[in-house]
Formats: sequence, structure tokens, C-alpha cells
Amino acid sequence: MSFKFFDTLSQDFSELLNDKKEYNVIIEVDKEENKKSFTSHSVVLRYRSTYFTKELENTATNENHVKTIIKPNISSQIFEIILKYIYCGVVNIENIETKIIYELMIVANELEFEELSEKLGSYLVESKASWLRTYFSHIYHSIFDSNIINSTESVQKEVAENSNKRQLDFDEPSTGCLHDPQSKKRKMTTNRCNEFKGLNQFYNDIITKHPNLIFEYEDFTSLQEAALIYILEKDNLQLEEIEIWDYVIKWGIAQNPILPKNLEEWSKENFKTLKTTLQQCLPLIRYFHISEKDIWEKLKPYRKILGTQLWDDLNQQLIFPNQPVKSLVLPARIISNPELPQRVNEQISTIINEEHNFKTLKTTLQQCLPLIRYFHISEKDIWEKLKPYRKILGTQLWDDLNQQLIFPNQPVKSLVLPARIISNPELPQRVNEQISTIINEEHVAEISSWIDRKSTIYSLTNVPYKLQLILRGSKVGFKPKTFWNMCNGHAGTIVVAKVAETDEILGGYNPLAWDNSKYRIFDTYMETNDSFIFSLKNGNIQNSILSRVKTKSRAHYYNYNDHHEIWGPCFGDLKFLFKYKLRGYDLTNEKICSCSSNSIYYEKSIRTSEYFSILDYEVFKIVKK
Repeated sequence: MSFKFFDTLSQDFSELLNDKKEYNVIIEVDKEENKKSFTSHSVVLRYRSTYFTKELENTATNENHVKTIIKPNISSQIFEIILKYIYCGVVNIENIETKIIYELMIVANELEFEELSEKLGSYLVESKASWLRTYFSHIYHSIFDSNIINSTESVQKEVAENSNKRQLDFDEPSTGCLHDPQSKKRKMTTNRCNEFKGLNQFYNDIITKHPNLIFEYEDFTSLQEAALIYILEKDNLQLEEIEIWDYVIKWGIAQNPILPKNLEEWSKENFKTLKTTLQQCLPLIRYFHISEKDIWEKLKPYRKILGTQLWDDLNQQLIFPNQPVKSLVLPARIISNPELPQRVNEQISTIINEEHNFKTLKTTLQQCLPLIRYFHISEKDIWEKLKPYRKILGTQLWDDLNQQLIFPNQPVKSLVLPARIISNPELPQRVNEQISTIINEEHVAEISSWIDRKSTIYSLTNVPYKLQLILRGSKVGFKPKTFWNMCNGHAGTIVVAKVAETDEILGGYNPLAWDNSKYRIFDTYMETNDSFIFSLKNGNIQNSILSRVKTKSRAHYYNYNDHHEIWGPCFGDLKFLFKYKLRGYDLTNEKICSCSSNSIYYEKSIRTSEYFSILDYEVFKIVKK
């Protein structure tokens, strides 16, 4: 029998860490303004870390017999945790932000602490999957993108030589590390994959099952070419082929900002530039599995980059589908998710269906349409009455109408006719619209009393505020970017949301101005004492719940610009996460909003379970009467 006293040993070594008498190594970390020095002992570093063994061998000793190692790329907060791990074998991640845990994993990997790096990676996958999905683009770039680039450099020449007729192997679906190990033509290094096995598998699943997470990020176009090729090679990429085509074209154009915005203005040289940029990607598109409609609408405008033979073969296939073609026909992608939703194919109008021709109507009304005062039509009527017929308006006019709704003070290119002169003062208002479809006057009185910190609720005749609607999700959509654009600069606002499958009405009050600044590069907490979140009495909900902020420095969470595609308003514990346009997600059936059931930053929890879906949400500006 043996007795083990690891706790005592760890405690003794922690005291050695704090012993400043016999140190012989100084480790300087962090940038200049935050630079910090740590003392250590070479014998401990050598036996605990192969990385520091090499560093010490290559570092000279000064006159005091002390070696100095400089690591400006590691923050002092991270290195303090690392040093405690070296001496004590203990890493306490309780109450540490997920971002710090992720950075700790990266540093542990750099310093060759494989055990710690793997443990942290497993923890992130098992416990912080939502965070990993949210920051997918950043992590994908920082960890895996560079590996793909390095591992494909030796292959680029071969790919270029065979770009006109590239034969790929499709015997087995692509799996494994972030370059397909099934590819018989490629022998690639996979160091990064081996270092972050858990994360690699996690993101590999995302790439194949939910590729929209990559393609719909704003910084998708900054993806390296090698990474894009890797994605396009996948047989089991869960996207319609025409969507893949659209994303590839978007990426190619983004690499050449000098290309004209209007495709009609493109010259032969412009098309040649795009074709050269996409020469490694175009052979990977499964052209013969694109519908006739999409070939004519999406491919035809770019037929000059396809080559004459391919375009002729596509046309031949449409007319004589059973005749062989000369172009290489790649097999269709394997759609393994039976619930993969089809692209929207909505009936545009109950009067004019798909069999009619909008062009006919537009021609008939060509003398009348320019006389409509479009910019004096209400937002509600634009969405309900004009949108079904937007094809007869022209792209520029429709874009300008949308721009006016979001940025009313910005100039538009379309001709803006003056409003009509209503000379009859008795002319009744056409619309007497209910201000909210979620809350009533009693709710407004209750919220107003909370804003003024009253102990009793205002009577309906004595409410000092009125609500001014800024947006309604069911009218303008649930795209988070719309929230940040339409609410930008508005201070003193409330957000209310109707929860699906319950009678709950949840919301929050923000006295500060929402800020969608594109110059913010980090997520930021906003500080205030006056914010609160709430659950309103409604139906089976007998009593309202008010929860005021208790940690004022965490009252609100403003995301940096890249995350405006995913995150809506965040009130500390209450987060509206709108996963806009992510395949398989829908606000009506996916629980993607959250409210902590164990309140952290606010006084009390306003619901018993954490995740929920919403039917609709509204944002109002609180205006003094």
C-alpha cells in the first residue's frame, strides 16, 4: 500500500512559487503598457515543460546568474494561471470568462502543455458549445485557417495545372481533420488538427452540417482561398449548389474591390479578373445539379467565367438531358440532413402567381408608376402592400425604400416626389394602429412606474410617458443587424418579447443609447444603475416580476460589429440571440434566446428555465408626454 499526499505536495510547491529568494529565471509577459515580470526556478521549468527546456538552453545568463525570457504575446492574466499550473498542477476556471479560457488553451498549446490544452479544449466543447458557435469565424481563422494554408502550399501547383479538368475522388464522404484525409491526391500535414482534436471535430461537424455559420458571417470574404477550397471539396456540404455558387461569387468579387458594383458595367477584363481569382474554386461547383431556373438567373450573368464548353454543355443538358456532355460532371452532394429546408419559394401574390409575368404588369403601368409618392407611404404599407409587387418597382427604388426605413436621414438615388397637399382638414386618418401587439396600456403604466421608481403603479390617466415604436420583428424581420441599425443612437428604450408556447412577456429597459459603432473591435459591457428586466402579468401569468440591475458594470452587453449578425439586445442576464438565416434554425421552434435562471447581474430571475423562443418582439422609445 502507498499513501499519496498530492494536495500537500501541491501546496508546498505553491509556496515555492511565491519564494523570491532563490529564483534564477525572470519571465516578462504582455505588451509594454501592461508588461509584468514573474520569477521562477529553472529546475521546475525544465522538468515541467519541454518548451521552457528549449528556451532556457537558448537564453544567456546575466551577471546575477539569472535568465530572462520575454513573451510579449502572452497576457499577464493568462501567464499567472499557467505558472500556477506549472508549480501546483491546479487550474481554477471558475468565474473566468470563456474568452480567457479559450486564450489559455491557445497559450497552453504554444507552451507545449498538451494535457492542459486538451483538457481546456474538451471543456469548451462540452460546456461552452454555444460560445464556440458564436465566435466560430474568429476561432476558425486563428486556429485552423493558417494550418490549411500551410498544408496546401505543396498542392497549389498541382491544382493549378489541373484546374481546367480536375478529377476529384468522391468514393467516401469527407471526414476527419481540416483537410480531407480521403483525398488520394493530397498528403497534408495536420499538426493543428492533432493539437485541437476536440475543436477540430466540433467545427468539422459545423462546416458540413451548418455551413451557413461560415458563409453568412460578415468576414466570410476574408477566408483564405485554401480554406474555401477545403470547404467546397466536401461531398456532404449541406447546402444547395446554387447557394454555394452565390457564396463563391461573393468571395471572388470581395477579393477584387476594384470591380464595378453594377454587373452591367463589367468589361471583358473584369470577368477575366474574377475568373483568375476563382480558378481553383470554379472546378469544384456541381454545375449539373443546379436547376434550370437558377442556371438562367444566377449562372448566365457570369457565363464568361465558365468557359464556352461548360456553358454549351449546360444548355445541352437542359434541352437534351440524356445526351452525354464533354465537361466533367461531378456527382451531387450528399444531403444527409432530411430536414434541410428548401429555399423560400413563397407565392408572391394572390392575384399574380408564378405563371404570370411581372414584366407585363410593369410595362402596362410604366407611365403610372413614376407618379406614385413612394417615400410618403407608411412602413406598414410598404411591407404589406408594396413588397409583394417589388419586382415591378426596380431594384434601386426598392433598395432606397428599405434604406429610408432604416436610415431616414441618408440621401437616396431615386427621385423623391413631394408629399401630396391634403387640403381637407376633416380627412380622417386611414390607420388608427394599435401601438403594440404585445403589451397593453396597463403594462405601459406598470413599466412607467418602474422607470420612475414609484412604489405604486400609475393610473391609466396619469402615465407620464408614451411609447414610440422603433421596430417590430414581425414587420421588419428578426435579423439582428436590423435591430442595431434601427435602434442605433436611441436612448431610453424598452424591448418587449412574446415568448412562444407560454403566456410570458419578457423585456428590459435600457436608459443608455444603443450603439452599433463599426469601430468597436471588442464586445463591451455598459454601465448603468437604472436598467431593469421584467416579466409582465399576462394570461396565466398572475404577477409581474421586476428585476433591477445589481451589478451596474454588467447592465448591458454591446457586441462588436461582426457579431451584429447574430446577437440582438442583451440585458446582462437576458439575451436575445437571433441566429438569422442559419439553416435549420427558426425563432418559432428553436430555443435560442436565454435568460439566466440563476440571476448573475440582476436582482432576481424572471423565469424558471433558461432558453426560450419568441413569436415577436418590439422596441419602443420612452417619450415624455
